[in-house]
Amino acid sequence: MPLALDIIRTVPQMVNRDQLFGTRSGSGFSAWDLRKGELDERCGIAEDWTLHDLRRTVATRMADIGVQPHIIEAVLNHYGGHRAGIAGVYNRSSYTREMRAALALWADHVCALVKGGERKIVPLSMRGKKA
Repeated sequence: MPLALDIIRTVPQMVNRDQLFGTRSGSGFSAWDLRKGELDERCGIAEDWTLHDLRRTVATRMADIGVQPHIIEAVLNHYGGHRAGIAGVYNRSSYTREMRAALALWADHVCALVKGGERKIVPLSMRGKKA
C-alpha cells in the first residue's frame, strides 16, 4: 500500500510515542472532534458529516468493488454477522491475507479516483454467477 506508506513516512517520529497522528499521548489517538474540525477547515468542508461516515462509505464502496461482506467486517474490526453465534465459536480466522488483498484493491480504487485513469486490479467474477 504505497499510498498509505507515503503518508506515514511523512510523519516525524517522536521519542517515546508510538502513535503517528494526533497528540500521541496515552494509549491511542484522542481529540477526534478537535482534529475533525481542523480537517474540515483545511479542506473547506462546511457540510455536516461524522468520522463514522467514512467507515460507512468505505464499507459500501468496498462491497461495490467486490470485497466480500465478512472481509469488510474484518477490515472495519466489526465481528458481527458471520462471526455471531455458533459460526463465531468455531471460526477464529483473522482473515489477514484477505484483508490485505481487500485493502490493496481499495488503495488501487482510491488512486484511480484521485489520479484518474483505469484501475489496475479487477475483482474476479463469482463462479456460477449468471450474466
